[in-house]
Amino acid sequence: MPRTGESDPQGMVIDRAEQSVPADGWLRRALEAKRDGAALNPSTWQRIVAGYVEGTIDDAPVAALLMASAIRGLKGEEIVALTDAMVRSGDVLEFAGATVVDKHSSGGVGDTVSLIVVPLVAACGVPVAKLSGRALAHTGGTLDKLEAIPGVRTDLTPAAFVAQSERLVPADKKLYALRDRTGTVRSIGLIAASIVSKKIAGGAGAIVFDVKAGRGAFMRTLAEARTLASTLVRLASGFGRRASALVSDMEEPLGAAVGTGIETVEARDFLRGDERDPRLSENVLAVAHEMLRVAGVPVDAVAPRTLDALHSGAAYERFVALIEAQGGSRAALESIAPHPHRAPAIAPARGVVVAIDTVAIGELAREAVAADGDFAGIRIVAHIGTPVAAGDVLAEVAGPSLDPARVAAAFTLGEAAPAARPVVACVVRDADLSRSAK
Repeated sequence: MPRTGESDPQGMVIDRAEQSVPADGWLRRALEAKRDGAALNPSTWQRIVAGYVEGTIDDAPVAALLMASAIRGLKGEEIVALTDAMVRSGDVLEFAGATVVDKHSSGGVGDTVSLIVVPLVAACGVPVAKLSGRALAHTGGTLDKLEAIPGVRTDLTPAAFVAQSERLVPADKKLYALRDRTGTVRSIGLIAASIVSKKIAGGAGAIVFDVKAGRGAFMRTLAEARTLASTLVRLASGFGRRASALVSDMEEPLGAAVGTGIETVEARDFLRGDERDPRLSENVLAVAHEMLRVAGVPVDAVAPRTLDALHSGAAYERFVALIEAQGGSRAALESIAPHPHRAPAIAPARGVVVAIDTVAIGELAREAVAADGDFAGIRIVAHIGTPVAAGDVLAEVAGPSLDPARVAAAFTLGEAAPAARPVVACVVRDADLSRSAK
């Protein structure tokens, strides 16, 4: 038999207690095995995750494990084991009655879909349980956006559930932060385990994933995004959840607003009907329709019900109720506005916007927020394909600290517009994966 931490013929690391092995010997051997490309078995993942949450295992070995996992990859059974261990690290909510649906984005820039789609779907009569996270790398976090509204707090108990609390998936909260610090965000296995564990712990019976693809996403290519989408749907289905995933475009910021608070302003204005960016609207409706579908709403009723909730104002009223349930108020929501200091980022020459450095835009917006407060940031004026003349406005900077020239430098001008890209490239459904497996 292999010794503790060694690989069996199938490449699975065996975790067997041995009197001669020091207390931390099993962990070192597991790290070495993962470094060399072996797969860790479920009991090893459970032991590592539990120890990390309890504090008996510190950041250093877990950081090494994350890096080895990001480089070597995780096998399907490892992703399942890691997900299960993360779910077991805390409470799991259960809801009686109708199927509760949840939605998650893999992370993007100017992505306010969650803020909009949760009250929209709820207004359509479908229960929504949204477990959200904070900013990661250059992307924004839904909790940070909500907390920009005066009075809103997201550290609620599961009984007043909206946010990722200390009692729900505490392992993911620690791993999420460590991945950000150690450059191990872009790992399909780690991303999938993080996302699905939160959804299961949050009590969702049906889940829609919005997987971003492009230079502003963690998945840079459509092929990578499709792989993640399939992994998420297969993983969620394996835990008994109805699931589907959209692959959507992140070659440029999704909406016009980029920055914690001003994205919340954009979501409010969208729901209220004041202004609806076309790209953002297309993504919102696609996600909303899929959420209704996995929740069991008849297909022919999905689009009419969604539009009615928007046009009647029911979706906005649900948003107000969500804010009030977390300590905010209608007055506070309606009072928020971008930072009053505005400066244009100017096109240096005539041309067509052919590319936007979306990561740079996300990082610059975070820099502005850090310097000038929640409602600083960047508002995109010229999307890819927009013709401009010298001196035209490419973007507007809210807040005095960020140099508009740095924002303008994130835009690339050319002679001809690139081919148009669909906002939603494809949808992966659990039924499709089941058929392809046969």
